[in-house]
Parts: sequence; C-alpha cells; structure tokens
Amino acid sequence: MKRFAIGDIHGGLKALQQVLERAKITPQDQLIFLGDYVDGWSDSANVISFLIELSQTHNCIFIRGNHDDLVHHWLKNDEQNENWLKHGGQSSKDAYSRLTNTEIEEHKSFFSNLENYYIDQSNNLFVHAGFANIHGPQNEYEPYMVYWDRTLWEMALSLDKNLKPDDLFYPKRLKLFNEIFIGHTPVTRINKTKPVNAANIWNVDTGAAFKGPLTMLNVDTKEIIQSDPVHELYPNESGRN
Repeated sequence: MKRFAIGDIHGGLKALQQVLERAKITPQDQLIFLGDYVDGWSDSANVISFLIELSQTHNCIFIRGNHDDLVHHWLKNDEQNENWLKHGGQSSKDAYSRLTNTEIEEHKSFFSNLENYYIDQSNNLFVHAGFANIHGPQNEYEPYMVYWDRTLWEMALSLDKNLKPDDLFYPKRLKLFNEIFIGHTPVTRINKTKPVNAANIWNVDTGAAFKGPLTMLNVDTKEIIQSDPVHELYPNESGRN
C-alpha cells in the first residue's frame, strides 16, 4: 500500500484526474486529501461529486479546509460574504447552480463528514492549515483553528536550521508529531512549485488555485507526483488569480 497526501485542489478536477492517473493509484493505496476542494476553477462542484464516487472504491481520508467550510455554510444557510466571493466563492456558486437538489444534499453530507485532522499509526499529523495550541489540535479551544491557522507553518519557515528538537527553545508544537502534512498556504508565495519541507512539516499546497500544479506526495518515500500547471488546463479561466 502506498500513502499519498494530496494538496489543495480548488475546483481543478482536470488536474486531480491527471495527477491520480500519473500516480497509477490502486484501490489498496491510501489517499489523504488535505482540504480546499472548492473555490477556484469552474469544477468545484464536480470535484466533490468525483471525490464522493472515488471514496466508494478507494481508501480515502478527507480533511476539512477553510474553503470547504465556507461553501458548506453557504449551502446550508445561504451565508456568504464579499471576501469569500472574491477569493473563489463566486466560482463555487456558479458551479452549484448546475446541480440538482439531490446532488446538493449529497454534497452537504460530504462536507459534514470531513475530518478536522487525521493522525496515523506512525504519529504523523495531516491537517489543512495548522494548530496554535501547544498541546495539539485535539486541544484547540476553537475547532476552526485547524483549517485557518498559518502560525505553525510561518514558525517552521523562520526556525533556525541549527536548532535541534532537544534544544530548550525548540517549538513544543513541532515535538508532538513525527511529521506534519499541511496545505492552505501556497508554497508559490516563496517562489516554489514543489512541496516544501521545513522542520518536520511538509507543505503540499503547490498553488493549484493560481499558477502552480496540483501535487500528490508519497507520505513514506516523499516521491512527488504533479499535474500540469492547473491554469493551463483551464485556459479560459482565471482561477483565484
């Protein structure tokens, strides 16, 4: 069995199908999706339909992203705001206008059952964004922190490379887990298009919502499988640019 962490998709179904084919996945492989399935390219609703179908034949774990939570609230309560619409929400609204009521109810169930985080048997953490509580995501006072927090990643990036885990000033949060796999903050912000490792964190969001590719990272071997840059697969769209 191979295990893959999959970065933020943001409505790029064509990229998701491409990268899954390139990875030659089998039903025995474990696919750990790190969230943000929607808000970006025109296939947001189709991504969710595809993932629901995929989960019927493959071993999938679906983590909740902040954009997934925003879309879920809109579907349930018609809650929306200008910031959400400007950052991919409008594309999701347009995509869902083409679905039936039955399909929308299935999607609501999918969003309701997303995991806030996943910890495997090797004490690896899979979470969309991060966590602020020094005792781990299990102890966050507000559950939404795990799909909005950026401080964990920013801390890892700024950490002195010579600092060791047994040093007095080594961050306690990083000692809680063997490895941590996240999305949420595109590595294109630091001019990268492949997963970035900082301390024991692997950031797998390679900017699929913008000009980057969608990425699958083999959890154990760190093999990288990527799609074409997603904007090339949707040449008549702007995504979240």
